[in-house]
Amino acid sequence: MSKSFILRGLFVCAVMASLLAGPAWLQAEEPHAQGKVKVLYHVDGKDPEVAKYALALINKHIDAEGGPDKIDVELVVHGPALVLFEQDKMDPELKTRFDQAIDKGLHAEMCQISMKLYGTPLEKIAKGFVATLHPVAVKRIADLQRQGYIYIKP
Repeated sequence: MSKSFILRGLFVCAVMASLLAGPAWLQAEEPHAQGKVKVLYHVDGKDPEVAKYALALINKHIDAEGGPDKIDVELVVHGPALVLFEQDKMDPELKTRFDQAIDKGLHAEMCQISMKLYGTPLEKIAKGFVATLHPVAVKRIADLQRQGYIYIKP
């Protein structure tokens, strides 16, 4: 057999296999069909309106996916945004939205380095926060992205 005959045969087989399989867009599953949607929200600025907007988005996102059993939402907060989440200084609307998101399964992390820089221990931060798994928030953000979390920064 000639080399070109074998190559043509392989090409025909590949074309037939792709036709039998159907278009790729028909085979694509919803992300949560394979498991939970994984989303990372990132807040690092001191504007309370941005933080409130981020929490509103988180609440809407959880609802839009069908509830906490369909989505894992991580919130990573660091830098100047820390002061927005101090228990005794927290904007009432922000607190309400944050508490709602926590009740819906939000996992909120506060940067360990930011807490040290601002002299604010975790105990003075809104209930529901934990310290970031890695002391440096940007490292934690990168780690979550490597784990497949979709990054959103309002």
